[in-house]
Order: sequence, then structure tokens, then C-alpha cells
Amino acid sequence: NAPPTSHDHNPPFLVKLDQLFCFFTHALHAESRAVAKYVARKYKTDEADLLREGDHSEAAMVDVWTEVEAHTYSAALSPIVYECLIFPLMHGKPTDEKVVDESLGKLRKVLEVYEERLSKHRYLAGDFLSFADLNHFPYTFYFMATPHGALFESYPRVKAWWESIMSRPAIQKLSATMTP
Repeated sequence: NAPPTSHDHNPPFLVKLDQLFCFFTHALHAESRAVAKYVARKYKTDEADLLREGDHSEAAMVDVWTEVEAHTYSAALSPIVYECLIFPLMHGKPTDEKVVDESLGKLRKVLEVYEERLSKHRYLAGDFLSFADLNHFPYTFYFMATPHGALFESYPRVKAWWESIMSRPAIQKLSATMTP
């Protein structure tokens, strides 16, 4: 074995117990959905049960639509936000219209599925606001600030769903702190 140097680092599974909390906290910060679920569980009340864990069917639907948001919706929407807002404003890069056009095509397909789902229920997981709906807020908020935000006009149920989310006092308060 080589002698230890100042550049050596223990793998995460070898951290000392007193360092475990810092490692765990750091790992959680890397995945905002995990942090959000933790907060939803910790501060759950009868009035604010965003994960619906008391009803297995409802909880499963929350999980399904949270996964759809994470892997399909955000995958289509985030490149548009990055290309239209983040790269130009923070890095001075021009928008790559090819990336935007490809992502808009993917997003339209996702919104068709959402439109169908929202024809049967007020919110994605059912007729109740859930963690799945609120998880859509950050990227959708910024998407609406792009030149392509009007796309939601083509999907009336999706538009109504988004307006319902945006009408919530807590969302309005949070929105006021965000800069598009």
C-alpha cells in the first residue's frame, strides 16, 4: 500500500460516523426530488398530505407521475429552459434552435399524454393536488418565461392545470422570489 497523502480520500462507505451526516446531507442536496419528499414527509398534516401515503393507490399514482415528471417531462422541457434562458443569460451563448426544436417535439408528445390524463382528473395523480404536480413547478415556471411558453395554450387542460398550480398563494409567494 502507498502511504497516505493529503490527496487521498476515503470512499463514502468508509467515512467516520461523525462525518456520515455531512455525507448524507450532501447526497440529498444532489437530488432535489429526494429533499422535497423528505420535507413533504416531515411536515405532512391532514391538510397537506402531498404524497398520499395513507392510500396505497393514490400514493402509487403520485409516484408514477413524479417519475413521469423526472424522466419524461423534465427531459423534454429542461433543454428548452437551458437553451432559451440559462445559456444565453448566464454564459452568453446563443440559443441552439435545433436543440429547442427537438425538445419542443418531445414536449408536445408529453403534453398530449398530460392533456388526456387531465381530461379524467383535475390533477395528475387524481382529483387532489400532490407532490407530483408541485414537482413540475420549477422548470415549468422558467419554461413559461421562454418564447415557447405559449405552447400550453394548445393544451387547454394542461393550461388549466398549470393555472391552478400558479393560483396557489404559496406558489405565488415563491414565484415572486424567482427571476426568469
